[in-house]
Amino acid sequence: MKEEDEILIKEALAGNQKAFKLLLYKHRDAIYHVILKIVHNQEEARDLVQETFMKAFGSLATYKSEYRFTTWLYRIAANCSIDYLRRKKIDSLSLDQPLETKDGNVGIELADWTYNPEVDLDSKQKVLSINQAIDSLPQKYREVILYRHKQDKSYEQIAEILGIPVGTVKARIFRARELLKKKLKSLR
Repeated sequence: MKEEDEILIKEALAGNQKAFKLLLYKHRDAIYHVILKIVHNQEEARDLVQETFMKAFGSLATYKSEYRFTTWLYRIAANCSIDYLRRKKIDSLSLDQPLETKDGNVGIELADWTYNPEVDLDSKQKVLSINQAIDSLPQKYREVILYRHKQDKSYEQIAEILGIPVGTVKARIFRARELLKKKLKSLR
């Protein structure tokens, strides 16, 4: 398919009008569907298909054969569609200015859902519970967990700091995690 497009493009660039028609017929339906998904208007989509092919054929000499022709064509179609939507200038409301109605001015207020105190409280309680569970661990387990998860120390660094073998560090971290799971499970 790519080779077929390449041949048609070379022929079109050489001035063969039939090659232009074949490229148009071959890709018209796919381009129409791409545009329709963007503009949601069949009449406008048909017009934009024509505009897309006019632009594509007008700049066919700039097409680079290392890319698929369809990808290049889809990009042109998307750009034409976006330009159309910009020209259409969709009506919008200012959140800063009051809306004028026949009964006077009306201010627009939107709820701010970005902060949820319940979520904040819940996460703070979880952190507090985790910290309390860590604090309740026996010293040898608490210190390896703190080094590993609060200070991001490697097993080797922890072993060096505590003067114990790396295997012992791994075993203590494993055991500390198991104890934490039990403690946190009981808090639910």
